[in-house]
Amino acid sequence: MEPTPNDVRTQLRRGTLEFCVLAHLAASPAYGQDIARALGADHVLFASEGTLYPLLTRLRSRGWVDTSWQESPTGPPRRYHRLTDSGRAALDAFVEVWRPYRSAVDHLLEGLPA
Repeated sequence: MEPTPNDVRTQLRRGTLEFCVLAHLAASPAYGQDIARALGADHVLFASEGTLYPLLTRLRSRGWVDTSWQESPTGPPRRYHRLTDSGRAALDAFVEVWRPYRSAVDHLLEGLPA
């Protein structure tokens, strides 16, 4: 059985989505809906909020993300997530590996016939 583009996308998301969330939080703390909107805008990195909240729970249990409740001007309080020092270290390690990895894959793909 041949993998579909969706199968490949799912596998790539499994390996990278948590680091995409960390990268988003590196700029500033954010609440779940904001993260979903930012990462899901093009439907490439992220497809469903159903995967985001369990992922945020895992990041929190690893100590990579910390949360706090803040009042919202438009409704109930929101849980904001922020990157911890451990989360920053995990993101830095990912970036150190990702850039040469991506370059190596891009280099191989550039050699494929059109």
